[in-house]
Amino acid sequence: MNSRQPVAIVTGASGGIGRATALALASKGYRVFGTTRGKELKNLGDVSSVTCDVTSDESVADAVSFVTKVAGRIDLLVNNAGIGMLGALEDSSIHQHQDLFEVNVFGALRMMKAVLPGMRDRKEGRIINISSVLGFIPAPFSASYAASKHALEAYSASLDHEVRGTGVRVILIEPAYTQTSFDTNMLRPDEPKEQFANARANADKLIGDALEKADSPETVARVVVKAAMAPYPRLRYPAGGVARQLNVARKLLPESVLDRILRKQMRLDVEAVRS
Repeated sequence: MNSRQPVAIVTGASGGIGRATALALASKGYRVFGTTRGKELKNLGDVSSVTCDVTSDESVADAVSFVTKVAGRIDLLVNNAGIGMLGALEDSSIHQHQDLFEVNVFGALRMMKAVLPGMRDRKEGRIINISSVLGFIPAPFSASYAASKHALEAYSASLDHEVRGTGVRVILIEPAYTQTSFDTNMLRPDEPKEQFANARANADKLIGDALEKADSPETVARVVVKAAMAPYPRLRYPAGGVARQLNVARKLLPESVLDRILRKQMRLDVEAVRS
């Protein structure tokens, strides 16, 4: 191995954004290790497959230890592994909400905690967390997913201040809907209520319609590479045209205008008064 070749771990690399990111980083000269919970990754060229369940302390420790032993260090972590959930608050048990946070938030924390000591010792390294535009705007009937991304945004921004003085940076990538299997892999309510059936169906259709016109995973992967290689990286990078538009809109438009736009898009009562 070239001792100067940067080493990256990409979680959730079996498809979608994770797969595209692993391939994009490899094409830029990184030695890439892609994680998967199940079968070994196939048809990923020079990307090495590593088994890792981000919900397990032991599995994360073993994966990071293996990569460090084989490659000598870890220069870049891309936290991509995540799941969604569709439905109202009352449609899901607390346990199901916890399952989502276990992957989307605590899974990312486990990975960051595992790689940070080595990065800090070498006084260099980057952690890139795949967030979402739902990390800064609300998402009716996807509240747990949006909350998990809001949490990831807050943690990443705070952690970046903690570690910046050691040469490590924490970066957020904020895509909008992306053409992946996200919709088919979402958690479905384990306590569905009939009164929310129409709302769930409506939200499901809106997601399906959005995915048909969504950005490709490669669009997001290019932004990840840009952030990974930037001499002076920003904290946040919107990925794709819709994400950039929303990022500008939240800064320029009054909250009341954004509120109406969101409710209209979600086919909710636009005239419902905010208190």
